[in-house]
Amino acid sequence: MPKEQQEVVVLGAPHISTSATTTTINMPEISTPDHVVWSLFNTLFMNFCCLGFIAYAYSVKSRDRKMVGDMTGAQAFASTAKYLNISSLIFTVLMTIIFIIFYVTRK
Repeated sequence: MPKEQQEVVVLGAPHISTSATTTTINMPEISTPDHVVWSLFNTLFMNFCCLGFIAYAYSVKSRDRKMVGDMTGAQAFASTAKYLNISSLIFTVLMTIIFIIFYVTRK
């Protein structure tokens, strides 16, 4: 059965009629962000101590879990990727600021 469509068959009281009433309920799929693009950006440009690469690995794991249908596992891996991306971003910005300060004060 497709993810987008859940089908519920409601059968009335037993009688001779061969028709059955069907009700289709469209359930919205809960979107779990997997942060793959952010992780790829951090891997290429802000890869402090390989945190961007590790975040990318967790993002791919999150996307794989989402494809399988394990939303709990996907959310756990996405959360880890998010924290690794934030850490990579903060450490890289701090290191850049520290290098600029050392360069300016050196002259």
